[in-house]
Amino acid sequence: MRKKTNTVFDCEVIELQRIQNRSGNITVTENMKDIPFNVNRIFYLYDIPGGESRGAHAHKECHQFLIAASGSFEVLLDDGKVKKTIFLNQPFRGLHIPPGVWASENNFSSGSICMVLASEVYKEEDYIRDYDEFLDYKK
Repeated sequence: MRKKTNTVFDCEVIELQRIQNRSGNITVTENMKDIPFNVNRIFYLYDIPGGESRGAHAHKECHQFLIAASGSFEVLLDDGKVKKTIFLNQPFRGLHIPPGVWASENNFSSGSICMVLASEVYKEEDYIRDYDEFLDYKK
């Protein structure tokens, strides 16, 4: 699939394996089994004031998988034509965002943690941070 042609409909909420135990639960994520790419970078957002927003960019090559490890937030997905909002609030569900889709994380609950699994190491040239540039990229 050409990365420029990915749409919001290529984004998918995936339920991860959950091992429940009375002393606490474990969620397991494995490359190319639970998520459709190999993870090369993990980062997480925290100490975000309630109601704040993060993100607001797209990637040219990088796949991302967002998990609400704690709390909740919304992800606004935008392919230049269609917008779609996904609500994440369970640590055993994540959102796969392929390259070529603009995403912004909004309305964080107080104390939220957004964990991001990424297919690529950090490369600034992979980011599209200006929305007008994103629209040109999608043409």
